[in-house]
Amino acid sequence: MHGLVQEFTYRRDEMVQLLRQLVELESPSNEKEAVDKLSSFLAERLQALGCEVEVIPQEQYGNHVLASWGEGEPPILVLCHMDTVWATGEIKKRPFRVEGNKAFGPGAFDMKAGIVQAIFALEAAQKRGLVQRRIVFLFNSDEEPGSFSSRPIIEELARKAKVALVLEPSVPPGALKTFRKGLGRFEITVKGRAAHSGADFEKGISAIDELARQVLKLHQLTDLEKGTTVNVGVFQGGTRANVVAAEARVEVDMRAATLEEAEKVVKEILSLKPELEGTEIEVRGGLNRPPMERTPAIVELFNHAQALAHELGFDITEAGTGGGSDGNFTAALGVPTLDGLGAVGDGGHAVHEYVDLEYLPERTALLTRLFETL
Repeated sequence: MHGLVQEFTYRRDEMVQLLRQLVELESPSNEKEAVDKLSSFLAERLQALGCEVEVIPQEQYGNHVLASWGEGEPPILVLCHMDTVWATGEIKKRPFRVEGNKAFGPGAFDMKAGIVQAIFALEAAQKRGLVQRRIVFLFNSDEEPGSFSSRPIIEELARKAKVALVLEPSVPPGALKTFRKGLGRFEITVKGRAAHSGADFEKGISAIDELARQVLKLHQLTDLEKGTTVNVGVFQGGTRANVVAAEARVEVDMRAATLEEAEKVVKEILSLKPELEGTEIEVRGGLNRPPMERTPAIVELFNHAQALAHELGFDITEAGTGGGSDGNFTAALGVPTLDGLGAVGDGGHAVHEYVDLEYLPERTALLTRLFETL
């Protein structure tokens, strides 16, 4: 076993203890007070490691934490999100527990284990004294709903960075992410005219009828060969069975593998026109996250990480996903981005979510070496 992996293996219990603390500090995206407790905890921990720390106040979401350590430009940017999809109180239903090599708990896999790796890798890199450039960490509070408040910060930091390392969980069974689909979200509202469905049916114009026609158009935009999917996930409309519906709405999710395809599909969705005379359509939304495309620079960065893994005595593979992350933003700016450097495990956003602790030392050692060699 490589000495660095061995060191983290010896310290695994410490890492699990920190993971427990982070999981028990519940941090749902929409509960600012809870997330702020976690951001304060992390700010103190990073200050204790000698980092320059700035807590960036937010009104709607939790406060972001920006920390930096070391010298040398351009810096390495490390992205971690503090928020989870689990409401406060979930920890009482599913307390943090370790069974064999698996650690369970809300938010453990996505992505509090990644935060643990970041802190322990930084500490090890400081002691070893091999880092040649500044490392900038952003712990943001609103990644799950779309990084609405943190995106400008991420993009500003990325424009100054050499590379971006994203500590989102890996693709099971442990692959790093070298590409992600782009994500668009839309809300479509149709207005018709209400009427009694028995006595005055012909005087009504059904918003549901119109919107059903639009749903068929939307789903026809799906092209699995190109990796494009359009999904109407919510459909609401009408008031009573005996009333011609005056209004209906849908919520739509769009995914695309390339920016060219994403922009084309977004344009088609935004240009929807009514088919039934007398109805009106309003489309709101757009591209929330651009695709993270597998560029030569990203491949080169992955190959570097793979060589480091071999040096450390293990192998890593690459994969992609339809889900988005903050890595989408950095990659779209042309910054070499490596995602999925966080936990090995499974069950993101699911009740069986877990971290495979057997791989925690390896992943932390790999991150340490990335800090030292980039």
